[in-house]
Amino acid sequence: MLSNSHLDNNDLKVNELYNLYLLFRLISNSKCDNIAKNKKDESVNDLVYPLNDVSFVCDSDLTNQRKPAAVRLLSPLFKEIVYQMVIVLVLLVSFSFELDDSRHQSLHTLFTPSKLAFFANYLAAAMVINYILLPVFYYRKRTVLFIAAFSVVLTLVILVDELILEQIFYPDTRGKYFPGLLFTLVETLPVIIVMVAFKLAWDSNRKQSELERLKSLMKESEIQFLKSQINPHFLFNNLNSIYSYAIDNSPKTPSIVLELSAVLRYMLYDCKADFVAVTREIQHLENYVALNRLQIENRGQIRFTRNIDNPDFSILPLILIVFVENAFKHSTGSQVANIDVEVCAQVSEEGGLTFLCRNNYSAAYKSTGSASGIGLENVRKRLALQYPGEHAVDIQDDGKIFIVRLAMQLKKADNS
Repeated sequence: MLSNSHLDNNDLKVNELYNLYLLFRLISNSKCDNIAKNKKDESVNDLVYPLNDVSFVCDSDLTNQRKPAAVRLLSPLFKEIVYQMVIVLVLLVSFSFELDDSRHQSLHTLFTPSKLAFFANYLAAAMVINYILLPVFYYRKRTVLFIAAFSVVLTLVILVDELILEQIFYPDTRGKYFPGLLFTLVETLPVIIVMVAFKLAWDSNRKQSELERLKSLMKESEIQFLKSQINPHFLFNNLNSIYSYAIDNSPKTPSIVLELSAVLRYMLYDCKADFVAVTREIQHLENYVALNRLQIENRGQIRFTRNIDNPDFSILPLILIVFVENAFKHSTGSQVANIDVEVCAQVSEEGGLTFLCRNNYSAAYKSTGSASGIGLENVRKRLALQYPGEHAVDIQDDGKIFIVRLAMQLKKADNS
């Protein structure tokens, strides 16, 4: 028999535990509602998904946030300026060589005022096209307006060439006649088109980099969001069960609370990293099975086996517990006795994980389906994101026995 003081302490622990349960549910519902509400309005860089009251953001975002705003703004701008200067210098040399008919060339003859003036005219036109016409018209799919504006710019370039520059530098030769539109276009267009082409290539590369970065952020954000959904799902099921035992003043309640504390310690503190040692994840499964074994007592048979040939591998945290939780939930929820749950985890020398979770349930059990629910769906998504093409999930359900088989190649643990 337990002493009165022990029972009083136990009642206090139960009350605290139930208050914790209500707090977790309140926080989770509030956070999930806020995430759903703000998900469309916030930019990807600002998305922060909660996991056990700890905020997660990408390392790259944290690094960028530590930099001054001027540095973050000028860094890509400086790179583009250097890129454009190199292109302009190369084109200027090529343009000057093309116009120079002398065999003995030097810097004095290569970069004459006339050549610099004509090239500056083409450069100004290219800058107008690159930094005004492209973003205002072309990138916004206003093709007709872009063509019209491009034609106007090209006309102005030809007019400056013929009416101003040639009159200044070649008044007695080219300044006296107009060689024709086709000849002028052949002389004018190449430099402008090359500059515009290099600008398009730069913008395309930048957009591709941004797209890859956004995909990476979206992937990381989805993973963290799936984690945040799995943890409350786990807590609610177990706290409900423990609270019902506490209401009945079961003498096993203190032991169950201690077992749950070991499980929560792993969830709250040990699995914040992207990957954890496979030995710790399997030990977490064993603790969880022991927690349920205390609750089931002699109402069924619980079997847990583990075989780890090589512990130097890591795994996604909380990726296996959902299968086990699902097994106990449907087996104990559908029948009072004859509960049968089997969990087996094996890791080969090469890091291949073979996981089996089997449970029985009553055929008359009415539920949304053992293979459905937020838990299993989130596990499928996490596996697809982190182990694409490196895992296989096989789920069998004959109406009485539910079996999950998972085979996956683990990643080598980073011991640095």
